[in-house]
Amino acid sequence: MPIDLPIIILAAGSASRMRGRDKLMEDVGGVPLLRAQAVKARAVTKGPVIVALPPPPHPRYDALDGLEVLCLPVAAAAEGMSASLRTAFAALPRDAACAMMYLADLPDLTEDDLRKVAEAVDLGSDTLIWRGATEAGAPGHPIVFHRALFDHFATLKGDGGAREVVAAAGNRVTLVPLPGDRARADLDTPEDWARWRRDTSGSQSRT
Repeated sequence: MPIDLPIIILAAGSASRMRGRDKLMEDVGGVPLLRAQAVKARAVTKGPVIVALPPPPHPRYDALDGLEVLCLPVAAAAEGMSASLRTAFAALPRDAACAMMYLADLPDLTEDDLRKVAEAVDLGSDTLIWRGATEAGAPGHPIVFHRALFDHFATLKGDGGAREVVAAAGNRVTLVPLPGDRARADLDTPEDWARWRRDTSGSQSRT
């Protein structure tokens, strides 16, 4: 993989389904989930790690304190994910040949998962997107976008995320299977978190 691959973490959402809790501040391994995600990204690349965040002040900034990451405020965060994507891709280095992006609320993604997708990148091929997938082949995260697609992010609107950009790549997408459902296992509600903690605790007790 390019050792200077920029990594974008999308963390500007309101977590409205958590009923007053912030899913990105939930404890994972003794630290807030957002910090854990940023640490993983920082371990994988020597390039910039860009974290798209709500406008300050916000506790998520404190969760990243001391880490070598760019805390990027998204002024229009309330608009939806597209605002985060527009802002983050506009902040990439001008010479970036590609960039990785993933959602912050995927606690099961590992450093090895990020590396596996990054190592699948072949800028000499006709592929425009390299994307993590579940063992069963369902597309998920992380996603690496070729720079040929960067301009598409500037016109995104609403909360559709990167779907339009993925569609623009047509069949020039390579899926990279990751273990289990880690590529798609996002946690959006208190019930999701309770189930995840129960399952995680159970798997650890069996090892």
